[in-house]
Amino acid sequence: MIIWLASYPKSGNTWIRSLLTSYLFSKDGKFEFKLLNNIKQFSIHDVTQKTKNNTNDQSKLPENWIPAQIKINQDGKIRLFKTHNAICTINENKFTDKENTKAAIYITRDPRNLITSLSHHYDLTLDDSYSFLINERKIIYPKSELINGDIKKFNEYNFLGDWGNHYNSWKNINFCPIKVIRYEDFILDVEKSFLSIIDFLSKFIKIEIVNKKIINAINSTSFENLSKMETLQNFEESVTSKKTKKRIKFFNLGKKNDWNKLLDKKIVNKIESRFKNEMKELGYL
Repeated sequence: MIIWLASYPKSGNTWIRSLLTSYLFSKDGKFEFKLLNNIKQFSIHDVTQKTKNNTNDQSKLPENWIPAQIKINQDGKIRLFKTHNAICTINENKFTDKENTKAAIYITRDPRNLITSLSHHYDLTLDDSYSFLINERKIIYPKSELINGDIKKFNEYNFLGDWGNHYNSWKNINFCPIKVIRYEDFILDVEKSFLSIIDFLSKFIKIEIVNKKIINAINSTSFENLSKMETLQNFEESVTSKKTKKRIKFFNLGKKNDWNKLLDKKIVNKIESRFKNEMKELGYL
């Protein structure tokens, strides 16, 4: 059965994955980029030869969502997968269901700070990033930039929709337990927030609490350390700018990403108006 680690892009999923893989898949809790392979991004192409619809036709991908998960779950083991996909149904094909999902963790982030991260990561203007956030049919191709934007070679997408609908699709999931966490709470108290995730996961998998390992995981996945590691090593999740052809730094601003200092008031007002209900519910307003 699958436990999802879900989020809208640039909401802290990689940081949380880094914490979890450090703690769950290392002896001492110290992070290395290769540990992220233990919580991969869900992809039907990893099992496509074994599903009923072996095809590279993008329009057929939703037909493979459930068959791929059935194949993954055949051995009865619990696995964690990252996804940016909304809980959606396309042409009567559900992204996931109760037969294949054990639980979910959803990471949310204040869209006023999210917009600047989207702008940097996808090499967009702030206006274009706002359009990204409000696009109810927004789709991303997770690995496309790694090969100079040639999406045909990675014929798979994540259907996002807009930020509010994405959050609501996961929050309202009714066939499994879900834990909604805020990126901002990790900034304020990473240990408390991380332990709350461990506590949630311990309901489904056996986890031993080792204080020294917790500390190592937190220290080795600090923004400063991750940023330094990215500079010194090849990080496959960083992308290439289509404009400059240079690599875009994945771990860019960290705590310096402050919408109060970086955003024009007009964009702030548009975000707060568009997502007023969700932002109030999450304590952002």
